Amino acid sequence: MFQKITLIALLIAFVSCQKKEAVEKDKIKLADWLIGNWENTSAEGILSENWQKLNDSTFSASSYFIKGKDTLHFETIILAQLGETLTYKATVKGQNDDKPVFFPSTSETDKQLVFENPKHDYPQKITYTKGANTLTAEISGNLNGKPSSEKFVMTKK
Repeated sequence: MFQKITLIALLIAFVSCQKKEAVEKDKIKLADWLIGNWENTSAEGILSENWQKLNDSTFSASSYFIKGKDTLHFETIILAQLGETLTYKATVKGQNDDKPVFFPSTSETDKQLVFENPKHDYPQKITYTKGANTLTAEISGNLNGKPSSEKFVMTKK
């Protein structure tokens, strides 16, 4: 009898782990629409984000803003499924001693991803929204004690 109970408990644990692993990888699948090269050209310069899939649980991106021949902003991004949470890890050249800042997801759908870190100076919130052939990145939060937000609409290249 004890052996049957032990076997059943092991079987339940195994099946539970298998299901959890599938759930964990499902969240990153909601972000598949990020994959590709996105760009916004304006009078101020060119903003580009290039997303690629590294594996079943991790995407990476480089984001840069170029004006003329000068790169004014360069950032590397890792979007990873850590447990049951998507985590956006941004490393901006010349900021935070070139160390990454983590933004856990607070909402994820097949059309929008929201990441928040209320302890970060600015932004505290990063939102990606999928359009027909667009990707809108919005950063928001309190900047110098005042609410602030910026939207960047990019088209797929």
